[in-house]
Amino acid sequence: MKIAFFDTKPYDKVTFAPLAEKFGYEVTFFPERLTPQTASKAKGFDATCSFVNDEATAEAVQTLKDCGVKVMLLRCAGFDSVDLNKTKECGIPVLRVPSYSPDSVAEHAIALLQTVNRKTHLGFNRTRQFNFNIDGLMGVALVGKTAGVIGTGKIGKCAVNMLRGFGMKVIAYDAFPDKSSDIEYVTLDEVLTKSDVITLHCPLFPETKHMINKDSIAKMKDGVILINSSRGGLINTEDLLAAVKAGKFRGVGLDVCEKEHEYFFEDRSSITDKDPVLNELLQDDRVVMTGHQAFFTIEAMTAIAEVTLNNLKAFAEGAELVNEVK
Repeated sequence: MKIAFFDTKPYDKVTFAPLAEKFGYEVTFFPERLTPQTASKAKGFDATCSFVNDEATAEAVQTLKDCGVKVMLLRCAGFDSVDLNKTKECGIPVLRVPSYSPDSVAEHAIALLQTVNRKTHLGFNRTRQFNFNIDGLMGVALVGKTAGVIGTGKIGKCAVNMLRGFGMKVIAYDAFPDKSSDIEYVTLDEVLTKSDVITLHCPLFPETKHMINKDSIAKMKDGVILINSSRGGLINTEDLLAAVKAGKFRGVGLDVCEKEHEYFFEDRSSITDKDPVLNELLQDDRVVMTGHQAFFTIEAMTAIAEVTLNNLKAFAEGAELVNEVK
């Protein structure tokens, strides 16, 4: 089996190349993202391997079909960038990695929470300049506060456990609540109105796009902390910026954003035409953003490679495709 590996970074080769060799698969690593313009690079390959910000549009999928691609491998959990109607029409299965290290993602969400709350990023910048003045760096104790978790899949459940470890009261909203768990489920409005901390752990669907907007933000407490390590499209960035400027939030921690396709996973520091909304958001000290690195641990990268290549093995052997996106 020959794999066209798109959007390759140095760390991808470290984990995928040795394992692919053990499986007996031939991998060609392309630095370009999978897009309608680059899909033709897959000509002669059996499979593609793409990441969360690749653009598997209908046009791209048709090109892959014409190039002879038989299966699409996603080395991520999210599949909102894939036109599933088109893959079904073309008879190309889409196999993902539904869970690789939920603890890693939840841990990063907690790291963002602690950073924006205790302002460690600002303290670090000061002490590097030998400035040990702590004025303006006051946070709040999390113990006894209420944390609202939106989305209680594997990552959300890990977040619930970690937040409880701080002594917080945890409430949650999920369209499909796990009634067998001990999680206290409430309505979305209750999460918005009662929480001192709100953390998002749900997928991006048409129903969840911009679920955090000017109306939902207005329902939140003044001084709330908002964390998003899930999908950028869950938040309307313009509405978020307006609320940040108005002083609504104690802090905002983001590992994702709506403009990821244009910026993330690359060094864009030298560009001059930065998105004005994103740029202004990043200038506010109450906002901390990382570049979609919540998953980025040794354990997660190893699991991603193993599951991805086992997905291809199952396809090649005609076995059950347990990780197929339906």
